Amino acid sequence: MGTRLEGKTALITGAGTGIGRACALAFVREGARVALMGRRRVLLEDVARGIGAETLVIAGDVTRLDDVRRAVAETVSRFGGLNVLVNNAGVLFTGTAESHTEEEWDQTYDLNVKAVWRLSREVLPHMRRAGGGSIINLSSILGVIGVSNRVAYGASKGAVTMMTKCMALDHAEENIRVNCICPAVVETELAMEIIAKSPDPAALRQKRIAQHPLGRLGRPEDVAMCAVYLASDESSWVTGGEFPVDGGYTAQ
Repeated sequence: MGTRLEGKTALITGAGTGIGRACALAFVREGARVALMGRRRVLLEDVARGIGAETLVIAGDVTRLDDVRRAVAETVSRFGGLNVLVNNAGVLFTGTAESHTEEEWDQTYDLNVKAVWRLSREVLPHMRRAGGGSIINLSSILGVIGVSNRVAYGASKGAVTMMTKCMALDHAEENIRVNCICPAVVETELAMEIIAKSPDPAALRQKRIAQHPLGRLGRPEDVAMCAVYLASDESSWVTGGEFPVDGGYTAQ
């Protein structure tokens, strides 16, 4: 057990699988108390069993304002405050400007953008009362660079990246830091489902690996350790940053 996050309380969305789950495990290992939010209670409870007592399970939908307010209120009631928010929940539809449906576009922005804003808005008063805090948004390398067949997702992650920078400036004087992590292809349920549905999953996987100079896909733990740094006091002079955790993808 470490102490990098000792005394801190974090609310993590999309905490039942992938990057959210990895963040929860890493945060608790470093001494944090964590509230796990997601739509599937059974997955959250499985994560909580692997962590121990310093967890709170909150089944809810981040696109519903009532659920967001309840999650923040329950976290503060249980742990006495809130220091860190990890906006991890997200969705990815592949498509072009012509192929995307209205429903896909709306779902993408509701979950990837509007929910990030809503959660951030709700936690800010509690961070202000605590004398500061850290908001960590999961953006993507596609919030920095463009690729084909990702119009809605790329546009939404670009919005997250710029929201991060603007919020960082708005709240710097309150010691509330706002940063985003920009992963490349990470072996999560979401990314692997896209590969699995392709005509030749093995070939697509090898293609994706070859796009990363470090020669492998990312692991959720790679992203989680960056989140630990941004949540900790080690990053007390870091705000408004976009952190590529991408195996060298954007260095090319």
